[in-house]
Amino acid sequence: MTQIPYGRQWIDAEDEAAVLAALHAPMLTQGPATAAFEREIADYVGARHGVAVSSATAGLHLSMMALELGSGEAITSPITFVATSNAMVHVGLTPVFADIDPATLTLSPSAVAEAITPETRLLAPVHFAGLPADMAGLRALADDHDLKIVEDAAHAIGSDYADGGRVGNGAHAELTVFSFHPVKTMTTGEGGAITTNDPELYERLLRLRSHGITRDPARLSDQPGPWWYEQQTMGLNYRMTDIQAALGSSQLRKLDRFIDRRLAIVAEYRRAFAGLDWLTLPPDAGDRRIGWHLFTARLDFEALGQTRAQVMATLAAQGVGSQVHYIPVTRQPWYRTHRATDPATFPQAEAYYAQALSLPLYAAMTDDDVAQVIATVRGLA
Repeated sequence: MTQIPYGRQWIDAEDEAAVLAALHAPMLTQGPATAAFEREIADYVGARHGVAVSSATAGLHLSMMALELGSGEAITSPITFVATSNAMVHVGLTPVFADIDPATLTLSPSAVAEAITPETRLLAPVHFAGLPADMAGLRALADDHDLKIVEDAAHAIGSDYADGGRVGNGAHAELTVFSFHPVKTMTTGEGGAITTNDPELYERLLRLRSHGITRDPARLSDQPGPWWYEQQTMGLNYRMTDIQAALGSSQLRKLDRFIDRRLAIVAEYRRAFAGLDWLTLPPDAGDRRIGWHLFTARLDFEALGQTRAQVMATLAAQGVGSQVHYIPVTRQPWYRTHRATDPATFPQAEAYYAQALSLPLYAAMTDDDVAQVIATVRGLA
């Protein structure tokens, strides 16, 4: 039986042609394809600058490095992948977790307000499943306490804020980070991008992405010849290849179509699962355009008389993949040991996690795939 995964990429002949052309180009990395992709991403979201990176994890790390915040605390959601808080640790910040808003499954501004201390330097909201956090509320808190914001928008390329602006346009955050992993709405294989409106942060990101090195004549302290470059800060190699960037440009041209298909599938799921007393639908964004990355249902496993593991096994046996997004970071052994996190401190995150199950959602799903998922899920009870 063919398995319908919870997510996967859409690759077509246009993508293949773009990658092949990049493979035959003179430069496979640090070439024109990467620069073009960066401009296209910035234009798409409405930001001044885009920086392509090797992954969203790299983007989070570079963004927090570029802010040069020193020691202190940074606040994020426990319902995220570990990369969000790990990046904080890597730059010397102490992760602090604040509970989620059960209506959105994103970082709660009221919980953040309670978590802010004199040591807080940074907020890192996570736009979970594609739905943006309350950025107006979080920006107000950041401004009141002189904090910076790095948006983890790994799920949210193509989504709109509540004010109608597109995620990543720089209206609410110093820096925004996107992911192009194959299960996301568009892909470059592995890869990510950072957007910002701050020219100084942009220049800093470019140097940090490539070992802290610059070749810009205007920035060099010496110019003995054309071979000269200078490492002016400690950096990393987080570059994206031109092969990946060429794929990204091709995917970006189809992004709105991908989102349209995801929206249609989400709408069909909502119709099919409405009224099931043992299934809670994901948050509803109303008329806002959301690039849904995940369809995160909440199932009452007790009412079904099955454990989550049993439900997942039942679905898999009938060809339907599923996943849990996410195990709260506060449950992870490293954080329990090194940050003394207590899951009970985050009741909304724990309540969500106890019932969370992501169902298949990706643009390449056929109508038959969607019908199979619906029939299989409805057949659980």
